[in-house]
Amino acid sequence: MDLLSIKDPSFVKKMNVHEMEQLSAEIRKFLIQKLSVTGGHIGPNLGVVELTVALHHCFTSPKDKFLFDVGHQSYVHKILTGRAGQFDTLRQYKGLCGFPKMNESEHDVWETGHSSTSLSAATGMAIARDLKKSNDHIVPIIGDGALTGGMALEALNHIGHEKTNMIVILNDNEMSIAPNVGAMHNMLGRMRTGGKYNKLKDELEGLLKRIPAVGGKVASTAERLKDSLKYMVVPGMFFEEFGFTYLGPIDGHNFDDLIKSLEQAKRTEGPVLVHVITKKGKGYKPAETDTVGSWHGTGPYKMDTGDMIKAGDKAPAWSAVVSETVREIARTDERIVAITPAMPVGSKLLGFASEFPDRMFDVGIAEQHAATVAAGLATQGMKPFLAIYSTFLQRAYDQVVHDICRPNLNVFIGIDRSGLVGADGETHQGVFDIAFLRNLPNMVLMMPKDENEGRHMVNTAIQYDKGPIAMRFPRGNGLGVEIDPELATIPIGSWEVLRDGSDAAILTFGTTIPMALEAAEELEARGVSVKVVNARFIKPLDYGMLDQLFEQQMPVLTIEEAVLEGGFGSAVLEYAHDTGRHGAVIDRMGIPDQFIEHGSVTKLLEDINLTTEEAVRKVAAFVREKQEERA
Repeated sequence: MDLLSIKDPSFVKKMNVHEMEQLSAEIRKFLIQKLSVTGGHIGPNLGVVELTVALHHCFTSPKDKFLFDVGHQSYVHKILTGRAGQFDTLRQYKGLCGFPKMNESEHDVWETGHSSTSLSAATGMAIARDLKKSNDHIVPIIGDGALTGGMALEALNHIGHEKTNMIVILNDNEMSIAPNVGAMHNMLGRMRTGGKYNKLKDELEGLLKRIPAVGGKVASTAERLKDSLKYMVVPGMFFEEFGFTYLGPIDGHNFDDLIKSLEQAKRTEGPVLVHVITKKGKGYKPAETDTVGSWHGTGPYKMDTGDMIKAGDKAPAWSAVVSETVREIARTDERIVAITPAMPVGSKLLGFASEFPDRMFDVGIAEQHAATVAAGLATQGMKPFLAIYSTFLQRAYDQVVHDICRPNLNVFIGIDRSGLVGADGETHQGVFDIAFLRNLPNMVLMMPKDENEGRHMVNTAIQYDKGPIAMRFPRGNGLGVEIDPELATIPIGSWEVLRDGSDAAILTFGTTIPMALEAAEELEARGVSVKVVNARFIKPLDYGMLDQLFEQQMPVLTIEEAVLEGGFGSAVLEYAHDTGRHGAVIDRMGIPDQFIEHGSVTKLLEDINLTTEEAVRKVAAFVREKQEERA
C-alpha cells in the first residue's frame, strides 16, 4: 500500500487480519527508513504498530478519541491519519511535530510530551461526553512506565469512582525510556506471566451460577467463594479493585487477540483496562535488543547496521561531565546519593550506579517523589544529587518550594537540558527554570560557561552547606576546553569578567557567552568598547559588580537562553530599581512570552532574534544614545 496516499484512517476498518499484517509491515519499513534520516522516537513507535492499526480498525477517529500518553508513540497514528508525506520534516523547523499536535490534525485530540497526563485528560473528556449525552469512546493509551506517575494513579482512583465508560489501553513493554523500576513494574511482571484469565473467570462464574439456589446463605457463600478464587487466580485484581474491568494480558502484536479484546471492551459498561503486551522496537533488531533505552529516541542512524551517525564532536556530553564529577567526588564523600526520575541513561548516571549501587536511586517517572526523597535524605545529613531535566523539574515545583527550599535543605539539583533543546519542541524546552526558581528564598542558582567551570560548580554545590543549590547545564556537548587537574570551589554570587570594556557591558552566562563575545568583537571593530561578564550566578547576583557598572553609568545588556518574564534580566532590573538607580540604562534579550516549537536550536534562536546581530544592534544603539546625550 502507498502510505503517502492515506488521507484518513477509515480504510483500516474494512481490512481483514492479513491485510492489517501487511500494512503493519509496510509501516515498520517506512518508519525505519524515514527515522534513519531524521532521527526520532523509533523504539516506542515500532512497538505499537499493530496496536495502533487495531485501534483504528475497531474505533472511529476523531469521533472516538485517542489520547497518547507522553505522545512519542504517535507516529503510526500520524501515518494512518494522513501525515506520512510530512515525515521527511519530522521534528524539524516548521515540520511535523514528534508529539500529538492539535493544529496538525483533528485526529490529535490531546497534546502531550510529559508522561502520566492522559488518564486525567480522558476523565475530563468522558465527563464532558456524558454531560452532552454523546456516545463516543474515550481511549487513553498509557505505558507501564507512565503508570508509575502519581497523577496517573490519582486518575485511576477518580475514574473508578465515577464509573464512567472509558477504555484504558495499558501498553506494557517493560520500558519507559530506561528499564522500568519499582513495585508497580514488578506487579505488572507477575500479571504478564499470569496468562489470560478472563476465560477462567467466566467459567468460574458459570459454575457458581449452576449451584442450586437454596436460599440467600448459599448465594452469599457462592459470591464470597467467587471473590476469593478471583483473588487467587486473577492477576488484574489491582485494577478491578480500582473499579475497572480488566482484560488481558493480550499479545499486542496479534490482531486476532487485539480485535477480540477491543470489541469486548466496547461492549463493557464502565471503565475497562486492556492490558496489552508489546515489544519496544519490534521489527528492527538493534532497537528490539536494546536493554538500556538507547533506541527510545535517536538521531540519524545507518539502517543496515543500526550504527548511530554522530556529529564527530569530541567534547564530552554535558550530562556526563556533571554526573562523572559527582561520581569522582563520591569516592571520598559518602554523603553523596544520586536520584533520578527514570532518566539514568539520559542523565549519564549508569557509571555512578555501577560503582555505587547502594547510593543510586531511580524512582521511576515520579518527579515529585524524587524531589521529596532528596529532601528526606538531606534531613539526615546526606548530600543528595537530584539529576533532572529542566522540563521535568516543572512537575516537582511544589516539592522544591515546600520540601526543599522552605526548610532550607542541602539538596543539589542538577538541571539538565536547560535552554532550548530543539527537536523535542515546546513541551521540552528548558526555558522556565530561572523564572520559577529565582523567586524562591534560600535557592542558589548558577550556570557554567564551559565544562571546566562546570566541574568546579559541581564541587561548589556539593561543598555548599547553607541550603539548596541548583546548577543549570544545556543539552549536548561541552566546548572541548582544557580541564583543570584539581577541583576548586567558586565563591557564591561571584561573576567573572571575560573581556574588559568601557562603553557598555553585556551580562550573560552559559550557552550565550559565545554570542556576547562575538558581539563584543564586532563592536570593537566599530570603535565600541564592550565589557563581557560571565554572570554565572543567577541568584544571588554579583551585587558588587552591578554597583560598579551602575556607578560608572555603563549601559547594560543582559542575554539569556530562558524566558524574559521573571528571568535573569528581570533580576538586574529589580536590583537597579531597589537601589534607586532609576537612570540606569538596561536592555534585555531572551525568550519572548511564547512557547517555542521544534527545530534546530540555531534556527529557533534566529526566529526569536536571539542573535549576535541583535546584540550588536542593541549595544550600538545604547552607545549612540549616550553619545548624543553628552553632545
